[in-house]
Amino acid sequence: MRNIEANVHIENPATLRTEDKGGLFRLIAGGDWVISESPRLDAELAHLRLTDARDVEIDGSGIELLDSAGAWLLLRTRRIFEESGRRIKSFSIPPHYQPLLDMIERDHTGGPVDPHGHHHSLTALLERMGRATVHTMRQAYDILGFLGRVSIEAFEAITSPRRELPFPALIHQIEETGLTALPIVGLLAFLLGVVLAYQGADQLKRFGAQIYTIDFLGVGFLRELGGLITAIIIAGRSGSAFTAQIGTMRVNEEIDAMQTLGLNVAEVLVLPRVLGLVIALPLLTFFADVVGIIGGLVMTYFDLGITIPAFMRELQGAITVNTLLVGLIKAPVYAFLIALVGCFEGLRVERNAASVGKLTTRSVVESIFLVIAVDAGFSILFSVLGI
Repeated sequence: MRNIEANVHIENPATLRTEDKGGLFRLIAGGDWVISESPRLDAELAHLRLTDARDVEIDGSGIELLDSAGAWLLLRTRRIFEESGRRIKSFSIPPHYQPLLDMIERDHTGGPVDPHGHHHSLTALLERMGRATVHTMRQAYDILGFLGRVSIEAFEAITSPRRELPFPALIHQIEETGLTALPIVGLLAFLLGVVLAYQGADQLKRFGAQIYTIDFLGVGFLRELGGLITAIIIAGRSGSAFTAQIGTMRVNEEIDAMQTLGLNVAEVLVLPRVLGLVIALPLLTFFADVVGIIGGLVMTYFDLGITIPAFMRELQGAITVNTLLVGLIKAPVYAFLIALVGCFEGLRVERNAASVGKLTTRSVVESIFLVIAVDAGFSILFSVLGI
């Protein structure tokens, strides 16, 4: 490899020189800053003698050819100056290479480029906070617009005699999001029921009220935990799958082809996923409720010696049909939010693999946040209504 690099002919060898003008230190770059020149440039930059100047200018306007290796060396040099307490007055390169530097900066910092180098100042902090606030508001606005679009498509598909629901795709999504999720949902619900029964009994033993572990388990699982834990599992399992599937279709330009053929993307891709999950999640929630209570029954039988008939009698006195319905009513709302966010982020994927991973992660985080926020809202509403 060294021999090959040594034989590469560079038309304009990279140059690097410095100027010290009192309180201003200038770093002047020129020529071809490419990978074959990077070992020499790296050595020269490593032995760069920093002066006492507080202000620094990096002048790369003389660079004729720049690749990612050269851009990374420039950005690293700027960061070294900043970390040493110096202020970057200017950082200039040919304008057509600016997108390359922006991309490398985003990939390594996870955020936008600050062209003035004020990464640690109060102004930069306020700028980042403002930018994040505007991004969040724009995201919320876009999701509301997408919600309206999906709602209209669903209403027209259900009510319009000229349009039919895509039943094959709908059944497939019910199978993918519901039937195939039964093992993981059942396992986690069973374990959660065991944990709740054990912890509840351990605390209630102090008061000699171990029998009320059954009441705690039944009411807690049916009203809150069964639906919430199922929604979180589905957000990580199916919500992320929606984003990855649709995002990969965007990368492969399949969605562009569908639009060219005159197909309605929302009707073909989004609607079956949304309706399929809305149907599947309440059924999964009911399944989780039953399996979670079975887990609690097993735990109370072996830990407290409560027989199955005694368990069922106490459970019957603790819960009602309304207790079950309160948990099931929330499930379609959770499902709608999870599917909506998953499809929304999938349609926003850019045409690169990194964007698929980034937005898949974002969709899971947003879905879980919305599920918990909506659950808190339901709890307050039911408390006010006395349900």
